[in-house]
Amino acid sequence: MTIDYPDDLLYRDSHEWLTTDEPRRVGVSDFAQDELGDVVFVELPEPGDPLAAGDAFGVIESIKAVSDLYSPVDGEVVAANEALFDRPELVNEDPYGDGWLLKVEVATEGDLLSAEDYQGLVA
Repeated sequence: MTIDYPDDLLYRDSHEWLTTDEPRRVGVSDFAQDELGDVVFVELPEPGDPLAAGDAFGVIESIKAVSDLYSPVDGEVVAANEALFDRPELVNEDPYGDGWLLKVEVATEGDLLSAEDYQGLVA
């Protein structure tokens, strides 16, 4: 399986991604979902909840592990992907599309990596 690293996204070293266009979305990278294996549960914050770059905002659980999710930005949650509550496997099937986690209002971006730098980190 080939891992995808879209060039139009920014990445955290903890494997979350952030879109650069509006609405700003957050998700987990293809590399992360592949490492996790089958995702069986996702816990996400509520719209209106504050986010702090580098702080945990939720949990992702797979058949292999339970992991915290870390915010790539300071800002506020605009929406959580409610489809994941019934179909958490969307994170595996389409991590950069239907498997997104949050839509966010960004105040400031955290310490983020380009696709090339992120790929170098995980390769």
